[in-house]
Amino acid sequence: MSTTQARGPRWERRKESRPAELLAAALEFFVERGYAATRLDEVAARAGVSKGTLYLYFPSKEDLFKAVVRETIVPQIDELRRSVDRADDDCAELLRSFFAQWWQRFGASRLGGIAKLIVAEAGNFPEVARFFQEEVIEPHSELLVAIIERGIQRGEFAPVDARLAAQLWIAPLALKAIWTNSMDALCPPEARLAPERLLQAHTEFVLAALRPQPTGAAS
Repeated sequence: MSTTQARGPRWERRKESRPAELLAAALEFFVERGYAATRLDEVAARAGVSKGTLYLYFPSKEDLFKAVVRETIVPQIDELRRSVDRADDDCAELLRSFFAQWWQRFGASRLGGIAKLIVAEAGNFPEVARFFQEEVIEPHSELLVAIIERGIQRGEFAPVDARLAAQLWIAPLALKAIWTNSMDALCPPEARLAPERLLQAHTEFVLAALRPQPTGAAS
């Protein structure tokens, strides 16, 4: 076998791995610097390719950002949705699991930095923010709405406006994720609220609000 033939498959695998390497590099830059300050030539350099090679896969920064979201966040949402659909627990346990998984998959990971980016730069890049709203925020909200409505239908939860409740109850976790990727490092240790404590307290507050009242109790 010739040297050229021996090297062929390795180079083919290398070419196939380039999009993933570019997306990993882009995620790091977006989280570290934000959307506006991320430069495509630096993303390409960190991935070990030329800027021209990056453009072969992602024609613009917006295309690159959307690919990062679709390849890193959207699959996590899909897996979370499958876990909710498969679950046969009572709805209180399902809600606990949802909040815990949400934090593990997003709040406690590098992906939480993308939420900070969107909040900081939505005014200057509305199309990017709108894309994030449609691909990430709305699916998360719909999952939480589905859990609340399931609990109401089963009589496990008190009747509430599920859509309003979902927005109210995901907001503290989203804010904690944003804070963790921005202000937390600047606060003295004694002022930092451990995510585990916040998650536990928040979940218990939500379940208390959803607990059905005894028949005949005052509303």
